[in-house]
Amino acid sequence: MIKRFGLTFGGLQQKIMNLVLIFLLALIGVFAGVSVYQTKHLNKVVTDAGNEQQEAIAQVSGNTMHQVINSSMTKTNALQAYIADDMFSDIKTDVATLQNLATGLFAHKDSFEPAPAYLPDPANDGKFAAQVLCEEGVDYTKSEYLGVAAHMSDTMTAMCEQSDYMNNCFIGLADGTVICVDTNSASKFDENGELPAFHVTERPWYTGAAQAGELCFSGIEQDTYTDKIGIECSAPIYLDGELVGVVGADLFLNSMSDYVNASSESGGYICVINNEGKVIFAPEGNGVFEVQLSGEAEDMRNTGNEALADFINNALESSTGLVTVNVDGKDYYMAGSPIETVGWAVISFIEKNITEQPTAMMIGEYERINNDATQKFDQGLDHSKNTTLVMIAVILVLGSVGALAVAGRIVRPIEKMTKRMDAISGTDQAFEMDDAYRTGDEVEMLAQSLADLSTKTRHYISQITAITAEKERIGAELELATRIQADMLPNIFPAFPERPEFDIYATMTPAKEVGGDFYDFFLIDDDHLGMVMADVSGKGVPAALFMMMSKILVNNFAMMGGSPAKVLEQVNTQICKNNEEEMFVTVWFGVMEISTGKITAANAGHEYPIIKKSSGGFELFKDKHGFVIGGMDGMKYKEYEFTLEKGGTLFLYTDGVAEATNANNELFGVDRMLEALNTAPQASPEELLANMKKSVDVFVGEAPQFDDLTMLSIKLL
Repeated sequence: MIKRFGLTFGGLQQKIMNLVLIFLLALIGVFAGVSVYQTKHLNKVVTDAGNEQQEAIAQVSGNTMHQVINSSMTKTNALQAYIADDMFSDIKTDVATLQNLATGLFAHKDSFEPAPAYLPDPANDGKFAAQVLCEEGVDYTKSEYLGVAAHMSDTMTAMCEQSDYMNNCFIGLADGTVICVDTNSASKFDENGELPAFHVTERPWYTGAAQAGELCFSGIEQDTYTDKIGIECSAPIYLDGELVGVVGADLFLNSMSDYVNASSESGGYICVINNEGKVIFAPEGNGVFEVQLSGEAEDMRNTGNEALADFINNALESSTGLVTVNVDGKDYYMAGSPIETVGWAVISFIEKNITEQPTAMMIGEYERINNDATQKFDQGLDHSKNTTLVMIAVILVLGSVGALAVAGRIVRPIEKMTKRMDAISGTDQAFEMDDAYRTGDEVEMLAQSLADLSTKTRHYISQITAITAEKERIGAELELATRIQADMLPNIFPAFPERPEFDIYATMTPAKEVGGDFYDFFLIDDDHLGMVMADVSGKGVPAALFMMMSKILVNNFAMMGGSPAKVLEQVNTQICKNNEEEMFVTVWFGVMEISTGKITAANAGHEYPIIKKSSGGFELFKDKHGFVIGGMDGMKYKEYEFTLEKGGTLFLYTDGVAEATNANNELFGVDRMLEALNTAPQASPEELLANMKKSVDVFVGEAPQFDDLTMLSIKLL
């Protein structure tokens, strides 16, 4: 044995060193082999897990998208068909009213003097006016029935002015004369200032009603004087079994055409099919339904596509739900609902590939994240190799214990990670960090990458589902409901430019996209103005639907000539019949005699009106309150009267004004309302409402608006 540099060569120490070196080299070799095997196995596990996750993402996302589209498209389509059918039903009701009135007049024509009828006057252009037209060779002054029909002029004019849909109405007589009410007096004349002949008995609305013998709708026609497209509703009038004329009204459909064309902006499409299977309205370039001239249009049920034909037949009869139809090699999701009044159908459709784009995007994002994680893993593996070489040198110095400890430290977390990866399957997509993975090296990086990948995958599935559902709901329901509600309220000011006796103005600012408040004003006759201010319980779409029903009922019963109390009793009776949701509405309804300023009113649980006399300031008028509309059937309401002096002003409002709340939870209150009104008591109604809105906004500040703000003011000039 020789000692050199403190080491013994050839002795027990050398043998131990040799044994340790042999053991360590063998251990290093085994460790290297195990590491290679574990790495390959781990790569396989990660790859298999990634493929399984992709399949799960595609399946879950596809099912979710189908459920969202099924719910949103079918509900939206049914709502659109309901709204369109309601519009046609209103026109049908108005024409039936004209038919009943005309039948009664002709039945008692000998009991009253003929009324005067006038030719078109260009000075009336732009406002609704009754005017006489006739066929070539017909002398309207010798017409036997024209003087009887002329008694309907004022009623027809009032119906056109008050209707949201009616563009004109008419009564055509069998002797070749017609009384029509529209706003196109000047367009009746040709370039020479002459009145061309109007072929009354040849018009589709006349021949259609005469042949049907009952109320009917025409096909799509182009208006003679405006070139607008529309549909005509007409009904025959008989005297002693003989046809003496036809009453009818035009409904222009340009707004429906514009809405259909705008539907393509959201990725889907909407079209309208008539009862002959022909396309009436459809966006250009939709790939399925093409609008053609009436003579060239074909029945879409005769294209040879049986699935499409069956779908159209079902849509004309009842709501179809979501159906997949293949057209020209492409699959489309389709939903249809009938417009029962005219026998048409509204069809919504979207290419199936478009609905699968979110899934493809999510899978692409998943692949990107997976590639990033793989790249990080490879980088960590390269670094681990370098570290292993250094560790081998250290292990050779420190001994077998250190080598075993280091090897165990590397292998154990990888084995646990591998087992967890093998356990991932089906809906169990979670890989979470564990203390065993926190080694401070590439193993921890890999584990963190896999944990991040698992978290992001679940997050993306949830996020895509929520975003898609929210987008469909907001884009298809609220936008349409907001536009419809705004159109329901009078919104053109000055409202009655031809009436210098008074000035009226109103506003409605909903707290949500759609609101439950509403106002209305309308001429009952030349000397009586009806005014309505109402507040529906609740918010959002249900309140908006209840609001539209309440507004129509009040308007219809008021136009029938009842007193304010009687009108509220009739409206309450109708609402209580079908009010299973137990909603209610507070209503203030008054009728002003324009010539005297006398107002007869009734209050169904609404806020007190505020009145300003010709001299002095605004004061609260504590009127008689009745029970809310819809609260209890059989309620009676009391009327009261007051006179609005010349120069006086009436201010009506909903509780959203008085109960506007600031950040300190303080109410705006009646006193602040009176103070705001009296800052400029002589202001016009428009300025008065603007001042009130400004005062409320300043008081509320940044606090959110929880209730609708609705106001109406009229000043007797």
